[in-house]
Parts: sequence; structure tokens; C-alpha cells
Amino acid sequence: MPRHEAAGAAVKRRSDSPGEDTRPGSALPGERWLLFLCAAILVVFVWSVIGCHDLFTWSLEVSPGVIGIAALAVTYRRFRFTNLVYTLIALHAIILFIGGHYTYAEMPLFNHLRDSFHLSRNYYDRLGHFAQGFVPAMIVREFLLRKTSLRRGKLLSFLVLCVCMAISAWYELFEFAAARITGTAADAFLGSQGDPWDTQWDMTFCFIGATCALLLLSRWHDRLLARY
Repeated sequence: MPRHEAAGAAVKRRSDSPGEDTRPGSALPGERWLLFLCAAILVVFVWSVIGCHDLFTWSLEVSPGVIGIAALAVTYRRFRFTNLVYTLIALHAIILFIGGHYTYAEMPLFNHLRDSFHLSRNYYDRLGHFAQGFVPAMIVREFLLRKTSLRRGKLLSFLVLCVCMAISAWYELFEFAAARITGTAADAFLGSQGDPWDTQWDMTFCFIGATCALLLLSRWHDRLLARY
């Protein structure tokens, strides 16, 4: 076998080996780490539906996470993200499932923070929208770098931010449609807590989250992508 073919076969064997590297930051997703993430998500998902605030609100809150995880499972063999991205996705799903259990306006820990620091609202929904920008930013960044001719730089960052803001806008439209169709039944899902600027704040925190992800994780992300 020619030397270059042998080297390519060796790389393929390393990349296909289950559990080769299970650390969260490894470039190639280790099977054991992914199984751990799946187990954690499943446990939180089952917990979230048991004794949840109400099934209608729960279904609306967790549906983005369920749909996203299903899409990743279907496309896993064709496109495998870095473990960094998979870990961020798992954390985001857990945030969504916890929000589905309690509703974003009644998450106990953030109620405690609100009362202890005399805040005007429960800020768990702001955390959720921060994650709505932070996590998709890394997903979109990786996809664009690996599947298009885009290079690292200002244009890439701009497009990542644009996609994240588009996701946020579509989600706000989804909330609007749910409220219009179901009326007061969607009040817990909206979680506006009486703030007339809630939509604008949601999108602002999404933008902040995406910006923070690009600033804090891009170099680490690039080192992982260099192994592909």
C-alpha cells in the first residue's frame, strides 16, 4: 500500500475508534463522552416532565432541545461536531429542560437570587437566551469553517452573529404565534413577567451570548478544528 494511503487509513482508524478520546475538548467526539452526555440529557429530560408546571408549557419549552438532539442523532454519521460543541449543546438542552419543568419565570434558584438581591424579576430566562446565542454561535462557526470556503476573520464572525440573531428572531415569532393561537395558555411559556421590552431584552442577551462565545472560545475551537 502506498505510504499516503497507509497514513490515510491510520487516520481513519483513529477517528473511527470508539472512546479514543473522551475529554470534552477533544477534536474527535469520543464515544464514551457522547454516551455520558446522552445519559445526562436523558435523565434531566425524564426528570423535567415528572411534576412539571404543566404539560403544555413543558412541551413548548423542551421542543427546541428535542428537535435539535434528534437532528444531531440523524446526521451524526455524516457530520460529527467537536466534543466542545456537543458539550455546549448538552448544557443548552439541560437549561431548556429545567425551564420546561419549572417555567422560566419560576426557576427556584433564580427566585432565590431575585429575593436575596432585590431584583425586579427571575433572570433564568435571560440565561436561556444568553445560551441561545452562546451555543449556536459555536455550532454555526464549526459548520461554516468545515463545510464552506469561509476563513477565520471578521466576515465569519459577522455571519455567525447574523445566524444567531436570526434564530433568536424566529424563536420570538414562535412565542408570538403560540400566544396568539392559545391565548392565556401560553403566558407561562412567554415568561415576560410584565416587561414590555422582554422580546428586545431576549434578543439582546442572545447577541451578548454569541459575542462572548466568539471572543472566549474561538482560539480553543480553532485548535480542535486543526486536528481534522
